[in-house]
Amino acid sequence: MSLSKKYFDDFIKVTEFAAFGASPFRGKGNKIAADQGAVDQMRSELNKIDMIGTVVIGEGEMDEAPMLYIGEKLGTLNGPKFDIAVDPLEGTKFTSNGEPNAFSVLAISERGGLLSAPDTYMEKIVIGSNLPKDLMDIDNGVEKNLKLLADAKNKKISELNACVLKRPRHDNIVKELTKLKVKINYITDGDIAGALSVIGENPKNDVYYSTGGAPEGVVVAAALSCYGGQIQGRLVLDEEEKVRAKKLGITDFNRKYNIDDMVKGDVIFCATGVTSGDLANGVKDLGNEFEVNTFALHKNQKIIKSVTNIYNKWRHFQ
Repeated sequence: MSLSKKYFDDFIKVTEFAAFGASPFRGKGNKIAADQGAVDQMRSELNKIDMIGTVVIGEGEMDEAPMLYIGEKLGTLNGPKFDIAVDPLEGTKFTSNGEPNAFSVLAISERGGLLSAPDTYMEKIVIGSNLPKDLMDIDNGVEKNLKLLADAKNKKISELNACVLKRPRHDNIVKELTKLKVKINYITDGDIAGALSVIGENPKNDVYYSTGGAPEGVVVAAALSCYGGQIQGRLVLDEEEKVRAKKLGITDFNRKYNIDDMVKGDVIFCATGVTSGDLANGVKDLGNEFEVNTFALHKNQKIIKSVTNIYNKWRHFQ
């Protein structure tokens, strides 16, 4: 069963207004206020949609930010049952500093279509489309994976570009990439934007390596299931987190998750820019109106497009 076109437009509006809610706090140095602004608008818009929505991927648990929590019911509670994965403000630091690549994002599936992942870390590797299925494996190690990738892309390993989240926990990966003479493009934050930098006709990167948030891994898988591309992830859990994972039905703590394990059936993915970046342009204040730009995907409808809309501020909020 497919999600109807009506819902595609409805969910675009959700991220549009969440991005608008965060936009007054760009460059103001207040991450919590920016996140709260996005959360409040996202919750308000989701609750207008005729659906029984359940948050399976929430935001904020790890850093005690305002959150749309796992298990929260959203919508009018009349209509079809949907799973919802949200990150109302991906890039809180980027927003508070007025830096690029902050956006509001969500993914929607029918009930049971998205992996309910705990708000913990996930080791992940991401590559783009038009490559042999199951090309890379986390357990292969960096050198073997990159040899497979280079061969598939008809490149030398030294011609590959790798995106890496700049964290001490990635030092060993960076050492191996450096030894192989791979060009490394570091990001300081923005796990989703980094992962999606491998897609497109002329992607900035060939591969993304990260141990970042598990929820972000599922959101990335949703986007890749629409656009094309591959992700493999494995949860990184301490003993307390294993207890939380069990409550979500996860019992194999060493399991490697591919796209088909994280996303099933039809999916809608929307990312609206708060600040301008690789996925979308930022919110533009036009006085009584505002302009928003969204990178929007619909799997079964094979829709991949950039959507720009202008809204009257006062008419909407009356």
